[in-house]
Amino acid sequence: MGSSDFLMKRIYMDHAATTPMAPEVVEAMTAAFVEIFGNASSLHQPGLEARAALEEAREKVAGLIGAEAGEVYFTSGGTESDNTAIKGVALQNRDRGRHIITTSIEHPAVLEPCRYLERQGFEVTYLPVTREGLVEIEALESAIRQDTILISMMHANNEIGTIQPIAEAGSIARDRGIAFHTDAVQTVGKIPAKVDDLGVDLLSISSHKLHGPKGVGALYIRNGTPIEPIMQGGGHERGMRPGTENVPGIVGLATAADLAEKNLEGDMTRLAGMRDRLADFVLARVEKSWVNGSRTKRLPNNLNLGFSYIEGEALLLRLDAEGIAVSTGSACSSKKTVASHVLTAIGLKPEEAHGSLRITLGRENTDEEVDFVARTIVEVAEKLLAMSPFRKL
Repeated sequence: MGSSDFLMKRIYMDHAATTPMAPEVVEAMTAAFVEIFGNASSLHQPGLEARAALEEAREKVAGLIGAEAGEVYFTSGGTESDNTAIKGVALQNRDRGRHIITTSIEHPAVLEPCRYLERQGFEVTYLPVTREGLVEIEALESAIRQDTILISMMHANNEIGTIQPIAEAGSIARDRGIAFHTDAVQTVGKIPAKVDDLGVDLLSISSHKLHGPKGVGALYIRNGTPIEPIMQGGGHERGMRPGTENVPGIVGLATAADLAEKNLEGDMTRLAGMRDRLADFVLARVEKSWVNGSRTKRLPNNLNLGFSYIEGEALLLRLDAEGIAVSTGSACSSKKTVASHVLTAIGLKPEEAHGSLRITLGRENTDEEVDFVARTIVEVAEKLLAMSPFRKL
């Protein structure tokens, strides 16, 4: 396939920001919108049908993460799940302690609730990370205090894809009697994320990161975890999350979860192979380029490249003009001009952080697309390097 053929369509490689809905998800949701319109709290037949669809969906989502159905609570997305977990545990346990541990590279959906709690009198320790973006277990152990009530550590980073040692951290938290939360928005449906294997008490999920609809998510809460609701209203979701459930959206999430579980192993192998081929091609041809994060302990679909003397945004816009959609970092922070807090946390200088490009592959991407994108990145990077005044200094 030639370049002119590719320019007839767009190539989407920003799956860490959001994913296209799977056709099966669209089909299931369309049927739900038409046929399952009842309020799941109502006792009449349409309400009972909605309730049945809701509970069937809960079983599917629970199955993906190895949980009991009664431990899954539906939310509006990853941000609400993170807020509920962090604030809910903090408020419920504030008489026992007011110290929280998290990491310096968390998503704003974790960092901002922590900063809010600091304003309410809580203390938060932000763990540093290595050059590869990994939390060192020794640092976690040293940070734990007698009044520590919660540890929140993301399963994998949304910008650089580094996978954290969650199982080790979970074992430490369990031994100390500390609630342990992980933001698994980037991992559920992409790598194994069984709650017992990870040793977590709370786990956040976002539907639109795994080929489901936007506006839907879930929070896993292990039975017996001390937590209180952060919203007040009706008794929906067993009192944890008031508000009439979005049944069609939840059906979409469940369908996406079912597909993810069936395709997990195959997707992991195929996407990791494409990721590595793309990285090797670019690194061998663009001077002073590198991979941000770990080459081995990272998500199979995530590649974050760094370039000297090139502005990442200029590279992104040139690629967009070629029909290629990628990003320079978190979509939630893409309009900010400051350097990525993740990239500076791993030791990059601001000018190095501004020269980053995040490519996140998805199930629908092909080998031909990967090869075309790799060639195009090299071509565009060479043009930008030739124009850069810093290269000649």
